Amino acid sequence: MTWRTIFPLGAAFLPALAMAQETPAPAKQEVDLMHLFEAGGVMMPALAVLSVITVVLILLYFLLLRRNAVVSDRFMNNAEALIRRNDFLGLIGYCHRRNESMARITQRALEFMTKNSGATFAEVRDVAEAEGSRQASLLTTRVAYLADIGAIAPMVGLLGTVIGMIKSFIQVSDGGFQGARQMAFAGGVSEALIATAAGLGIALPALVFYAFFRGKVQKLISDLEGASTHLIAILRAQVDRHAAPQPGPARRRDEYQTPVPSHLTEDRPDLHGI
Repeated sequence: MTWRTIFPLGAAFLPALAMAQETPAPAKQEVDLMHLFEAGGVMMPALAVLSVITVVLILLYFLLLRRNAVVSDRFMNNAEALIRRNDFLGLIGYCHRRNESMARITQRALEFMTKNSGATFAEVRDVAEAEGSRQASLLTTRVAYLADIGAIAPMVGLLGTVIGMIKSFIQVSDGGFQGARQMAFAGGVSEALIATAAGLGIALPALVFYAFFRGKVQKLISDLEGASTHLIAILRAQVDRHAAPQPGPARRRDEYQTPVPSHLTEDRPDLHGI
């Protein structure tokens, strides 16, 4: 190829290169949360509700799962003082005014003991243990809601994924997969991926906080068991102390030396003093 051939070809391509350089690059599309929500499909409202419930539960558990809400030092000191004074009715009234798990256990045990005077202390302890198991179950059940959300949210996202893929393949199966149909197929795939990501984005924080609160609940249950055992032991010691028979007054020594009168000494003066 000679210079006479190369020069005309270069002159022909120069305008095309200039136009290519002047063509602006396509602007990047900014993706916000509202756009993702709208593109996520029909399951996004359900996932939004689950996300709100997750946030509310997490904040609520931070407020409720505290040691003072289960067993407080103030309650233990006042309850122990009332037991030592045998003021069981006063302690029942005090438990009514306290909103904590230990108060419910103490109240149930004392109400059973006062209403059933012939009950043994083993039965009173059984009542306290049953109420303690119920309070521990309530604490565990509260935290389990986060685990339920962690299991449900991915399933909801997966359902959105299936719906999005169904829409996409319906567009393919109609034929003429060109132009607008290609855009519809891409929209269905993106809908599927967004729903899956949203479900996982809700499930992961829910499971992380569930593990955190579960460990906290186990510690609170352990503290509750220790406090109830301590209070029941004090109650039994106080009841046993008042139930023990009190010894009678000691007899004087001269009472043992007083001769017992007999009808034989009335007629025989010589038998006096025998």
